[in-house]
Amino acid sequence: MATIVNTGGTSTAGARAAGDAAYARRDKWQRRMPLLPALIFTIILTQIPFLLTIWYSLRSWNLLNPASDVFVGLQNYAAIFTDRTFRQVAVNSVLYTLGCVAFAMLLGIGLALLLDRKFLGQGVVRTLLITPFLIMPVVSGVLWSISMFNPTYGLVNWFIGLFGIPAVAWTSQYPILSVLTALVWQWTPFMMLLVLAGLQSQPKDVLEAAQVDGASPLNTFFYLTLPHLRRYIELGVLLGAIYVVNTFDQIYVMTAGGPGTQSANLPYYIYQRAFLGFDVGEAAAMGVVVVVATIIIATIALRLIFKSFMSTEQ
Repeated sequence: MATIVNTGGTSTAGARAAGDAAYARRDKWQRRMPLLPALIFTIILTQIPFLLTIWYSLRSWNLLNPASDVFVGLQNYAAIFTDRTFRQVAVNSVLYTLGCVAFAMLLGIGLALLLDRKFLGQGVVRTLLITPFLIMPVVSGVLWSISMFNPTYGLVNWFIGLFGIPAVAWTSQYPILSVLTALVWQWTPFMMLLVLAGLQSQPKDVLEAAQVDGASPLNTFFYLTLPHLRRYIELGVLLGAIYVVNTFDQIYVMTAGGPGTQSANLPYYIYQRAFLGFDVGEAAAMGVVVVVATIIIATIALRLIFKSFMSTEQ
């Protein structure tokens, strides 16, 4: 009789557990259902064009020759990886991304430290420093190519002329440096805002305790403030890299990828092959490679950031 009672209790507990699991699944779906239309819209908007791009990348199709639309498999991918220009613009993309993110972050940290204190006109200064990030990239390119780097009446040549230095054609002699300067100028406010948010979230009692213990401002920054800012710096580097790697406007306006393709990056070179060279197949293959590489790098970076957040919370 005791055995029968135990068996009934076990089956009841199992049924209760199964019911709880089913209820949990229903609850998850009920919470996810309102997001389903947005998810479907996102899939239609992003994944279907990406699948079409993959399809085009497997074909040899030049718009000037309709008869050239034939299936060639991975031939386009083999062609771009043996293309010296593709390797050159890939290196340029890395230079633009790493250079812009690094310099913008360093400048952003410095400006955030200056703004993280009370002084007369703080609101005005903060607004002026944020302004470059609010300017459209095309306008930023026009501003730097005409007002700043113009070889005849640009402000940079006027300034160095005060010291007897001859005028320089910046966008033709130093195209990568010119574009990089415009990018750093535009992205520094974004990094500054992230770091400033981190500074203002730092507990003030910790800083006061360090000051009471006799820690110097430099030691306080390196041993207390900088570790606290780590997650904000990592987030700024990740977001900045994702956006800067897709830079097109400044290059198009300031240098047009020139001289030749010396200052072109991957998005601009894809534009040249697709809309100037009319080679849809190779341009699509380049686009697929760039998207896959960006997804891989972003996934690794996001995992590192999440791991950092989890370790900090623990």
